[in-house]
Amino acid sequence: MSGGPGAGAPAPAPARDGIPLGRIAGVPIYLAYSWFIIAAFIIVVFGPLVRRSFPYLGAGAYGVALGYALLLLVSVLVHELAHALLARAYRWPTAKIVLTLWGGHTQFGNVRSTPGRSLLVALAGPAANFLLAGAGWLFLTALPLSPVATLLAEIFVWANLLVAIFNVLPGLPLDGGRIVESAVWKATGSQDRGTVAAGYAGRIIAVGLAAAVLVPPYLRGDSPDLQTVLLTAVISGFLWMGAGASIQNARLRLRLPEVKAGTLMRPAVSVPSGSPVSRAREQVGTHADAALVITAPTGQPWAIADAGALALVPDHLADTTAVDAAARALAPGAYVPAEAAGSELVEYLAKLQGSEYAVIDRNGAVVGILTRDAVLNAISARPARRRPTAP
Repeated sequence: MSGGPGAGAPAPAPARDGIPLGRIAGVPIYLAYSWFIIAAFIIVVFGPLVRRSFPYLGAGAYGVALGYALLLLVSVLVHELAHALLARAYRWPTAKIVLTLWGGHTQFGNVRSTPGRSLLVALAGPAANFLLAGAGWLFLTALPLSPVATLLAEIFVWANLLVAIFNVLPGLPLDGGRIVESAVWKATGSQDRGTVAAGYAGRIIAVGLAAAVLVPPYLRGDSPDLQTVLLTAVISGFLWMGAGASIQNARLRLRLPEVKAGTLMRPAVSVPSGSPVSRAREQVGTHADAALVITAPTGQPWAIADAGALALVPDHLADTTAVDAAARALAPGAYVPAEAAGSELVEYLAKLQGSEYAVIDRNGAVVGILTRDAVLNAISARPARRRPTAP
């Protein structure tokens, strides 16, 4: 369960989100197929317990367990709606709510926020669960209920209390992680540095949770049962992986301003389409280590000359063979300004086909070649690997 703005991957196609449940306040709601896993787990584990407590229910005990799963689903939906509705009050674009195996998430569009607003939107979800727990408690105390209804109401109250308390723990991917993120964001002026700090706080919580559950039994000379170990491992693993993803994504965004076409490109020179191979060789010979770009009659980059193919053209045919015969075409529109940088550059390249792009200066002259690998390596902080070129 999460709230607050942040850069992320593009929204997946609705078919991958799961079963559409409709819209609430204009926000599309989807039920992920993974939710049925947790529903089945609740029915299998909780059903026999209900049957032992209420033998007269028979197989109906599993229907009560299903009721608990549905109540939990409603609690998660209200949690995510609280995120979405407060975000709507701040005029944040809310793309959708997806209810999943791990609870759910609310996806926002690109927004400009502040530490305070981000924190309030994040904490709106746990606040909604506290209110649901209070409403359930009033329901329990104000109305005479059957034993089964009392059981479901009590579980509803405790489930919402646990969801609320768990989610305010100060570490990502939990909502309370925005507390750490907002504090560091306020102090440093960088949301991404705050996200990194909150991600490490989330990892501490993951380790602390596992230690709190598994260590005490061993100190008493006992050992936790297998079900407790597995559940703790799943929850701690989920927190650790979610925190790690937050750290990685924030670090990528921190590196984006340094991703510039002009600094990542390989130098290049150009010749017009139809130029003889002899002229292309002269250009390459006078500009060591430069790539050769062929421009169309319009002046736009059209293709890249292949050094190996140029070398294979016999000398006596070099004046009569067009350089176009030794070239690989660029994708349509595959050229970028040398000053293009950051997310603007990455988003633009993502729309283009191919993996090579000509780089042009302010006058439209070709000055370099940029590869997709060079950009990806710069974002991930891996050393760039240049393809070997024929002499």
